[in-house]
Amino acid sequence: VQLQASGGGLVQAGGELRLSCTASGRTSSLYVMGWFRQVAGKELEFVATISRSGDSTYYADSVKDRFTISRDNAKNTVYLQMNSLIPEDTAVYYCAARRTGTAQAMSAGVRFEYRGQGTQVTVSS
Repeated sequence: VQLQASGGGLVQAGGELRLSCTASGRTSSLYVMGWFRQVAGKELEFVATISRSGDSTYYADSVKDRFTISRDNAKNTVYLQMNSLIPEDTAVYYCAARRTGTAQAMSAGVRFEYRGQGTQVTVSS
């Protein structure tokens, strides 16, 4: 599966952005999907994952209650709605997928199998 992320940009603290990730090549409903982020010079950080049906979601503590992950399997697209953004959210955000396993497992560190190119999110103070 190929993943294409979009929607990043520059926003002021307190603002919002919505990231999108469109999957092609295989039906996205077969995959657990998630978002990860990385600051230059630091390790990749888990943000959120969502089950194949969309019924279960998992979040990093740092984004809980501010970010919402969702998916539209008919459009092969996963979204990350980011509200109340803070400068610490500044990073390159990556969409990721895994064919086997669960969203909970991927949130707990099981490695994704596919990753798209990143989209830069910059939050100014």
